[in-house]
Amino acid sequence: MTQLNKIHVEASAEINAAPERIYDIISDYHVGHQAILPKRYFNEMIVKEGGKGAGTVIAVKMNVMGVQRLFQLHITEPEPGRVLVETDPDSDVVTTFTIDPLGNGRKSRVTIHTASKSSPGLRGFTERLLNPPITRRIYNEELALLANYAQSTASPQD
Repeated sequence: MTQLNKIHVEASAEINAAPERIYDIISDYHVGHQAILPKRYFNEMIVKEGGKGAGTVIAVKMNVMGVQRLFQLHITEPEPGRVLVETDPDSDVVTTFTIDPLGNGRKSRVTIHTASKSSPGLRGFTERLLNPPITRRIYNEELALLANYAQSTASPQD
C-alpha cells in the first residue's frame, strides 16, 4: 500500500494515572474499554472471544456523520502492558494504543494511532481530507473519557 492511499490519525493525552492502570482499562473489553468509547460514535461493542488483551475478538458498530460501519477487530499485544493493537483484516484498519510512563510512573502519556486504507479516486481524496480531523476529535473524546474513568474508578493505591 502506498502512502498516497493511507490515512494516519493520531491523538495523545497526558493522564493522571499509572500506566498499569491505563493499560488495564484499555485491555478490558468487557468493562473498561466499553466505558471509554464515546457513545455517540460507538453504537455497540460485542466481545466475541476472550475479553482481556491478546486473543480477544470484538465486533464494533460505529456511526460517524450518518455512515454506519461494522468492524471485526482482533486484539494483539506486541508489548504487553504498553502496546495494544486492534486490527480489522477486512477493512485494513489498524488502531494502536500506546501507554508511556511519565512522572516516575504516576502518570501516563496515552497515544491512539490509526492507519487505514483510503478508497481510490475522488472518494479517497475526500476520506483523506475529512477522516483525520473527525477521527482525531473522536480520539480526544475517548482520551478524556479514559482520564475521567481512570480517576473515578481509581483504586486506593492510585
